[in-house]
Amino acid sequence: MKKLIAMAAASILTMGMTSAGAANPFADVPADSWAYRSVAELAEAGVIQGVDGNYFQGNRSITRYEAAEMVAKAMAHMDRASVEQRAVIHKLADEYAEELNRLGLRVAALENKVGNVKFSGDARFRYRYQNSAGSRVGKENDDSWDYRIRLRGQAQLDERLKATVSISSDWQSFSENGAVSGGTNDAFADALKVDYEADSFYLSLGRTDIYKIGGPRSYGYTYSDIFDRIEGQYHGDTFALTAGYGKFKKGNVMAGSVQGDDSINGVKTGYGEIEAFFGSDSAAGVYYNDFNTTGNGEANRDFNADSLWGAYASVNIGSKWNVLAQYERTNLNHDTKYTHDDGSADLFIGRLMYGKSSMAIPKSWDIWTEYIDAEDGTWLGGFTTSWRFASQMDNLTSWGVGVDYVFAKNAMFSVMQSFATEAKAGGMADPEEQTRAELIFAF
Repeated sequence: MKKLIAMAAASILTMGMTSAGAANPFADVPADSWAYRSVAELAEAGVIQGVDGNYFQGNRSITRYEAAEMVAKAMAHMDRASVEQRAVIHKLADEYAEELNRLGLRVAALENKVGNVKFSGDARFRYRYQNSAGSRVGKENDDSWDYRIRLRGQAQLDERLKATVSISSDWQSFSENGAVSGGTNDAFADALKVDYEADSFYLSLGRTDIYKIGGPRSYGYTYSDIFDRIEGQYHGDTFALTAGYGKFKKGNVMAGSVQGDDSINGVKTGYGEIEAFFGSDSAAGVYYNDFNTTGNGEANRDFNADSLWGAYASVNIGSKWNVLAQYERTNLNHDTKYTHDDGSADLFIGRLMYGKSSMAIPKSWDIWTEYIDAEDGTWLGGFTTSWRFASQMDNLTSWGVGVDYVFAKNAMFSVMQSFATEAKAGGMADPEEQTRAELIFAF
């Protein structure tokens, strides 16, 4: 019984939430028990429910999920807590962050009451290698190393309205020898938005630091970078409908890529997606983007795409396996370097993953393998969520393998390697293979 009382008493009981005369609903807690009053008060406050509503079973060790529910309910009463008690609850919330996330909407309203402003961030250190001989760009020596640091603040304006500001450095390469005051070292706002969230609807206005065509469960191959937009979503338990309109704000294609000096920067798009959710967090969806290259009175003639559509399925098999399959077709507005007879470029991605790494769970890990078949013109510019070099995403078939390991809470190490990479068309030499290792720290 002491195991069950200790957690609750540290975070809730001393807040004076209930009356001293609370009635005990549990048949297995006698009136002369040392814990009688505490159990009665916790039950009246709704913090504990017991087993089958009639038994407390105080000798049973509680699960992490049950502890997380207690923490969530303590968070709902933060306004009654002292400074010391708030500190205890924050520590408990950190400890049970993964379980609280799994509670989802059941504790969303409670989390909104925990403080008015929160700060978080991340730091990434990368090693990316590709032999320059025969490659489209190549990265060797100092050019293989870079890093980025971001800081994010979120203000909960009320239970439904939240504002987010994120400041990021650009990727800083160790090959750059310029002064720290140079333009390439400038920080910029990669997120600046206001979100309104109701029970089954949300509306977001402003800049986001990631735009994944195809939704959060798909492979962010085409574009996954800074995006100014207005977006709305209606969702239920088994489906979601998303629509929006915005402008891409980052994405000059690197010189030497297949597309030359094309740019997605400043291109506008209207988009929509329909997703279905089923068993064990599996999902499938279809999506569409219509592009408008006209901006500031003139057209961006370097941008290749009129529109694209795609579909994906992310299926969890048991508790460890995930299979992702994704297809995209980009309708081109003029010939790319390697002409396609049907005026379009096709992309297919397949990925098999075992395990699931989570920054909140030390020693969690996953291992995966992927296959990519991409015609010239499928990559539109900007960075992606793919680990591959953004300038070398077209006109190739390639395999890859990788592993992610969380060696401490909020600290992850990842390694990736491509193999069997071949050019698809145009007589171009096969690209050199890519190697990547990355350290990620969240705070």
